[in-house]
Amino acid sequence: MQKRNPWHAWMLGCLAWFVASAAWALPPPPQSWQPDIDRLVADDSAHPPPQQGVLFVGSSSIRMWTTLAADFPGVPVINRGFGGSAIADSTYYADRIVVPYHPRLIVMYAGDNDIAEGDTPAQVCDAFRTFVARVRRALPETAIAYISIKPSLARAALWPQMREANRMIADGSRKQRGVTFVDVATRMLDAKGKPRAELFRADGLHMDAAGYAIWTQALKPVLARHGFAVH
Repeated sequence: MQKRNPWHAWMLGCLAWFVASAAWALPPPPQSWQPDIDRLVADDSAHPPPQQGVLFVGSSSIRMWTTLAADFPGVPVINRGFGGSAIADSTYYADRIVVPYHPRLIVMYAGDNDIAEGDTPAQVCDAFRTFVARVRRALPETAIAYISIKPSLARAALWPQMREANRMIADGSRKQRGVTFVDVATRMLDAKGKPRAELFRADGLHMDAAGYAIWTQALKPVLARHGFAVH
Protein backbone atom coordinates (compact mmCIF):
# COMPACT_ATOMS: atom_id res chain seq x y z
CA MET A 1 0.00 0.00 0.00
CA GLN A 2 1.40 3.36 -1.06
CA LYS A 3 2.16 5.68 1.83
CA ARG A 4 0.25 8.96 1.64
CA ASN A 5 2.38 12.05 1.24
CA PRO A 6 1.64 14.37 4.22
CA TRP A 7 2.55 17.42 2.12
CA HIS A 8 0.01 16.36 -0.49
CA ALA A 9 -2.66 15.88 2.17
CA TRP A 10 -1.92 19.33 3.60
CA MET A 11 -2.22 20.91 0.17
CA LEU A 12 -5.56 19.18 -0.43
CA GLY A 13 -6.79 20.41 2.91
CA CYS A 14 -5.78 23.97 2.13
CA LEU A 15 -7.45 23.76 -1.26
CA ALA A 16 -10.67 22.49 0.29
CA TRP A 17 -10.60 25.29 2.85
CA PHE A 18 -9.99 27.89 0.15
CA VAL A 19 -12.86 26.62 -2.00
CA ALA A 20 -15.20 26.55 0.98
CA SER A 21 -14.15 30.05 2.04
CA ALA A 22 -14.56 31.41 -1.47
CA ALA A 23 -18.00 29.87 -1.77
CA TRP A 24 -19.00 31.41 1.55
CA ALA A 25 -17.84 34.85 0.40
CA LEU A 26 -19.74 34.79 -2.90
CA PRO A 27 -23.02 36.71 -3.17
CA PRO A 28 -26.17 34.60 -3.02
CA PRO A 29 -27.24 33.07 -6.35
CA PRO A 30 -30.39 34.53 -7.93
CA GLN A 31 -32.36 31.44 -6.87
CA SER A 32 -31.95 32.47 -3.23
CA TRP A 33 -34.39 35.32 -3.88
CA GLN A 34 -37.07 32.90 -5.11
CA PRO A 35 -39.26 33.20 -1.94
CA ASP A 36 -39.19 37.01 -2.22
CA ILE A 37 -40.15 36.87 -5.88
CA ASP A 38 -42.89 34.34 -5.19
CA ARG A 39 -44.39 36.69 -2.59
CA LEU A 40 -44.33 39.61 -5.01
CA VAL A 41 -46.00 37.57 -7.75
CA ALA A 42 -48.59 36.27 -5.29
CA ASP A 43 -49.39 39.86 -4.40
CA ASP A 44 -49.84 40.58 -8.11
CA SER A 45 -52.55 37.92 -8.24
CA ALA A 46 -54.35 39.33 -5.21
CA HIS A 47 -53.90 42.98 -6.16
CA PRO A 48 -53.22 43.35 -9.92
CA PRO A 49 -50.80 46.25 -10.39
CA PRO A 50 -51.38 48.93 -13.03
CA GLN A 51 -50.12 48.57 -16.57
CA GLN A 52 -48.11 51.31 -18.28
CA GLY A 53 -47.06 52.79 -14.93
CA VAL A 54 -43.74 53.48 -13.25
CA LEU A 55 -41.95 50.38 -12.01
CA PHE A 56 -39.44 50.80 -9.21
CA VAL A 57 -37.07 47.84 -9.09
CA GLY A 58 -33.82 46.96 -7.37
CA SER A 59 -32.41 46.39 -3.92
CA SER A 60 -33.52 47.16 -0.37
CA SER A 61 -33.42 50.93 -0.86
CA ILE A 62 -36.33 50.42 -3.26
CA ARG A 63 -38.03 47.75 -1.13
CA MET A 64 -37.96 50.08 1.90
CA TRP A 65 -39.38 53.02 -0.05
CA THR A 66 -42.81 52.54 1.48
CA THR A 67 -43.99 56.09 0.72
CA LEU A 68 -43.78 55.82 -3.07
CA ALA A 69 -47.48 56.41 -3.68
CA ALA A 70 -47.51 59.42 -1.34
CA ASP A 71 -44.29 60.83 -2.80
CA PHE A 72 -45.62 60.63 -6.36
CA PRO A 73 -49.36 61.29 -5.96
CA GLY A 74 -51.44 60.52 -9.01
CA VAL A 75 -48.69 58.37 -10.56
CA PRO A 76 -49.35 54.62 -10.98
CA VAL A 77 -46.29 53.27 -9.15
CA ILE A 78 -45.25 49.66 -8.57
CA ASN A 79 -42.59 48.71 -6.01
CA ARG A 80 -40.64 45.55 -6.85
CA GLY A 81 -37.51 45.99 -4.76
CA PHE A 82 -36.27 42.89 -3.00
CA GLY A 83 -33.71 42.00 -0.35
CA GLY A 84 -30.08 42.91 -0.75
CA SER A 85 -30.25 42.18 -4.45
CA ALA A 86 -27.70 43.04 -7.12
CA ILE A 87 -28.41 44.34 -10.62
CA ALA A 88 -28.16 40.86 -12.12
CA ASP A 89 -30.93 39.61 -9.84
CA SER A 90 -33.45 42.01 -11.37
CA THR A 91 -32.28 40.89 -14.80
CA TYR A 92 -32.70 37.24 -13.83
CA TYR A 93 -36.26 37.77 -12.61
CA ALA A 94 -37.32 40.27 -15.28
CA ASP A 95 -39.83 37.81 -16.74
CA ARG A 96 -41.68 37.82 -13.42
CA ILE A 97 -41.30 41.28 -11.89
CA VAL A 98 -40.63 43.59 -14.84
CA VAL A 99 -42.09 42.45 -18.16
CA PRO A 100 -45.65 41.55 -17.00
CA TYR A 101 -46.42 45.16 -16.00
CA HIS A 102 -45.44 46.70 -19.36
CA PRO A 103 -44.21 49.82 -17.54
CA ARG A 104 -43.81 53.05 -19.44
CA LEU A 105 -40.84 53.85 -17.19
CA ILE A 106 -38.57 51.69 -15.04
CA VAL A 107 -36.68 53.29 -12.16
CA MET A 108 -33.80 51.12 -10.94
CA TYR A 109 -31.68 51.39 -7.84
CA ALA A 110 -29.04 48.66 -7.56
CA GLY A 111 -25.27 48.41 -7.73
CA ASP A 112 -24.62 49.35 -4.11
CA ASN A 113 -24.59 45.67 -3.10
CA ASP A 114 -22.65 44.70 -6.22
CA ILE A 115 -19.70 46.84 -5.13
CA ALA A 116 -20.00 45.65 -1.53
CA GLU A 117 -19.81 42.05 -2.80
CA GLY A 118 -16.55 42.75 -4.64
CA ASP A 119 -17.62 43.70 -8.16
CA THR A 120 -15.55 46.29 -9.99
CA PRO A 121 -17.10 49.49 -11.38
CA ALA A 122 -16.79 48.02 -14.88
CA GLN A 123 -18.67 44.90 -13.81
CA VAL A 124 -21.45 47.02 -12.33
CA CYS A 125 -21.68 49.02 -15.54
CA ASP A 126 -21.80 45.81 -17.59
CA ALA A 127 -24.53 44.42 -15.32
CA PHE A 128 -26.67 47.49 -15.90
CA ARG A 129 -26.06 47.31 -19.64
CA THR A 130 -27.24 43.70 -19.55
CA PHE A 131 -30.39 44.72 -17.65
CA VAL A 132 -31.16 47.37 -20.28
CA ALA A 133 -30.67 44.85 -23.08
CA ARG A 134 -32.99 42.38 -21.34
CA VAL A 135 -35.70 45.01 -20.97
CA ARG A 136 -35.28 46.14 -24.57
CA ARG A 137 -35.88 42.62 -25.90
CA ALA A 138 -39.33 42.46 -24.34
CA LEU A 139 -40.23 46.13 -23.95
CA PRO A 140 -38.45 48.12 -26.66
CA GLU A 141 -40.34 51.36 -25.92
CA THR A 142 -39.94 51.33 -22.14
CA ALA A 143 -37.73 54.08 -20.73
CA ILE A 144 -35.24 53.31 -17.95
CA ALA A 145 -33.92 55.65 -15.26
CA TYR A 146 -30.96 54.56 -13.16
CA ILE A 147 -30.64 56.15 -9.71
CA SER A 148 -26.96 56.68 -8.98
CA ILE A 149 -25.35 54.56 -6.29
CA LYS A 150 -25.70 56.49 -3.07
CA PRO A 151 -22.85 57.40 -0.72
CA SER A 152 -23.53 56.01 2.76
CA LEU A 153 -21.93 56.05 6.19
CA ALA A 154 -21.72 52.26 6.38
CA ARG A 155 -19.95 51.93 3.04
CA ALA A 156 -17.91 55.13 2.99
CA ALA A 157 -14.72 53.17 2.31
CA LEU A 158 -16.26 51.87 -0.93
CA TRP A 159 -17.35 55.28 -2.18
CA PRO A 160 -14.42 55.71 -4.66
CA GLN A 161 -15.47 52.51 -6.47
CA MET A 162 -19.14 53.47 -6.31
CA ARG A 163 -18.39 56.93 -7.67
CA GLU A 164 -16.48 55.41 -10.57
CA ALA A 165 -19.36 53.02 -11.31
CA ASN A 166 -21.70 56.02 -11.35
CA ARG A 167 -19.42 57.84 -13.78
CA MET A 168 -19.28 54.86 -16.12
CA ILE A 169 -23.03 54.30 -16.05
CA ALA A 170 -23.70 58.01 -16.58
CA ASP A 171 -21.40 58.03 -19.61
CA GLY A 172 -23.02 54.90 -21.02
CA SER A 173 -26.55 56.17 -20.44
CA ARG A 174 -25.91 59.24 -22.56
CA LYS A 175 -25.23 56.91 -25.50
CA GLN A 176 -28.41 54.86 -25.13
CA ARG A 177 -31.87 55.82 -26.26
CA GLY A 178 -34.40 56.12 -23.49
CA VAL A 179 -31.93 55.65 -20.64
CA THR A 180 -31.48 58.37 -18.00
CA PHE A 181 -28.90 58.60 -15.24
CA VAL A 182 -30.33 60.28 -12.14
CA ASP A 183 -27.66 61.79 -9.90
CA VAL A 184 -28.73 61.67 -6.25
CA ALA A 185 -25.22 61.22 -4.90
CA THR A 186 -24.19 64.87 -5.23
CA ARG A 187 -27.08 65.98 -3.01
CA MET A 188 -26.28 63.32 -0.40
CA LEU A 189 -22.74 64.59 0.25
CA ASP A 190 -21.78 67.43 2.55
CA ALA A 191 -19.39 70.30 1.76
CA LYS A 192 -16.44 68.03 2.55
CA GLY A 193 -17.62 65.29 0.20
CA LYS A 194 -18.76 63.01 3.04
CA PRO A 195 -22.16 61.28 3.32
CA ARG A 196 -24.67 63.42 5.18
CA ALA A 197 -25.39 61.57 8.42
CA GLU A 198 -28.86 63.08 8.82
CA LEU A 199 -30.09 61.21 5.73
CA PHE A 200 -29.59 57.74 7.18
CA ARG A 201 -31.15 55.37 9.64
CA ALA A 202 -29.22 53.96 12.57
CA ASP A 203 -27.55 51.32 10.38
CA GLY A 204 -25.79 54.02 8.36
CA LEU A 205 -26.80 52.30 5.13
CA HIS A 206 -30.52 52.72 4.58
CA MET A 207 -32.15 56.12 4.29
CA ASP A 208 -34.72 57.90 6.39
CA ALA A 209 -37.44 60.22 5.07
CA ALA A 210 -34.93 63.02 4.40
CA GLY A 211 -32.93 60.75 2.11
CA TYR A 212 -35.98 59.67 0.17
CA ALA A 213 -37.05 63.30 -0.16
CA ILE A 214 -33.85 63.94 -2.14
CA TRP A 215 -34.60 60.98 -4.41
CA THR A 216 -38.18 62.15 -4.92
CA GLN A 217 -37.12 65.64 -6.00
CA ALA A 218 -34.48 64.22 -8.35
CA LEU A 219 -37.00 61.89 -10.00
CA LYS A 220 -39.96 64.23 -10.45
CA PRO A 221 -38.56 65.90 -13.60
CA VAL A 222 -37.75 62.46 -15.05
CA LEU A 223 -41.30 61.22 -14.52
CA ALA A 224 -42.67 64.45 -16.00
CA ARG A 225 -40.58 63.99 -19.15
CA HIS A 226 -42.22 60.62 -19.64
CA GLY A 227 -45.75 61.90 -19.34
CA PHE A 228 -46.47 61.41 -15.66
CA ALA A 229 -47.98 64.47 -14.00
CA VAL A 230 -46.52 64.72 -10.52
CA HIS A 231 -48.67 66.82 -8.18
